[in-house]
Amino acid sequence: MKQYFSRRSVRYHAPVAVCLLAILILLFLPTGFEGALVYQEAERCTARVLSVDDSAIIDTGLVRSGEQRCQLELLDGMFQGQTVSGVNMLNGSLEQDKVFQPGDKALVVVSHDGDTITNVTMSDHYRLGWELVMAIGFAIFLILFAGPTGIRAIASFVLTVLTLWKVLVPLYLKGYNPIWIGLAITLFLTVLIIALVYGFDRRCWAAVSGSFLGILVTCVLGVLFTDLFQIHGAVMSYSESLLYSGYQDLNLTQIFMASIFIGASGAIMDLSVDITSAVYEVVEKRPDLTWWEATRSGMNVGRAAMGTMTTTLLFAYSGGYVALLMVFMAQGTPVENILNYKYVAAELIHTVIGSFGLVTVAPFTALCAGVFLTRKEKQAEEMAPQKECS
Repeated sequence: MKQYFSRRSVRYHAPVAVCLLAILILLFLPTGFEGALVYQEAERCTARVLSVDDSAIIDTGLVRSGEQRCQLELLDGMFQGQTVSGVNMLNGSLEQDKVFQPGDKALVVVSHDGDTITNVTMSDHYRLGWELVMAIGFAIFLILFAGPTGIRAIASFVLTVLTLWKVLVPLYLKGYNPIWIGLAITLFLTVLIIALVYGFDRRCWAAVSGSFLGILVTCVLGVLFTDLFQIHGAVMSYSESLLYSGYQDLNLTQIFMASIFIGASGAIMDLSVDITSAVYEVVEKRPDLTWWEATRSGMNVGRAAMGTMTTTLLFAYSGGYVALLMVFMAQGTPVENILNYKYVAAELIHTVIGSFGLVTVAPFTALCAGVFLTRKEKQAEEMAPQKECS
């Protein structure tokens, strides 16, 4: 009996060790683009705004252009403590422009020639402090309410962020096939994230199998409908800037295709874990169930969950486009015109194809859970400790 529980304990805690090891490796893994910094001859630091001069700002209604000059006290870096004059350029864009007030903390770029400051450019308001407070607050609440599971959730969150930043983005920039790289990284994250919930046991393999089959369906349909809709990857925000920055060989359309199944993978994993947990509970209470009966139970759970999960993607993708919808309505744009716009069609692909993945992951996971969790070997494994005790 002790050996049985020890084996279960190892399977449950092993993913934590693997996840922490992966995080440690990723923290020190170079992206290969460290030497591509635009600010090679400059010092990035924070500064306190002492005073502002708005006389060179040109106001034309909502649009402001020109430049704002600020007196700054540098708070860190090689020029810490010095008072300098900084320039905040305004380009007439409410989306990108920022206006400083005395007392604000700013992120600045100090260009210098040796020990002499030549120019100070104000990049933006400094937000890292409050972002850190927000992250710590989230972590504390998660641990308070979820306990050890919350710690595992934080580990999976950190792992996902590091994997996307240190592996996915650099490989995309280096020209690797976005679809295959996206599938490989999604599979890696799916295995580890679900393993952090269950451990490396049958529930994990059932949920991973169902999730990845759903992701594959999303991938195939995303590729198909992107071609049918004649969507170019440049529809993604800031993607054209890549082409003009020396990466003209990037296949933006394939990157867009990969973003479809990567964006839906979180909701797919969520539904897969829900169905697997439900089937596991049913099988634990009724070990005599056949795989088909367990699969039917999983399908019933999936039907109930799909009603809300599909709208989850709709809210997630459409929430950021409320202003655009307001513009269409204010201009009296016909609905058929709206649906034909390229960027609207692109969001439809994200939403509807992601929902296809959710619809298909339910039967896939129910089937995998029914087969994995009712196998005779499982029952034999559970009976073995009882025989040893007797």
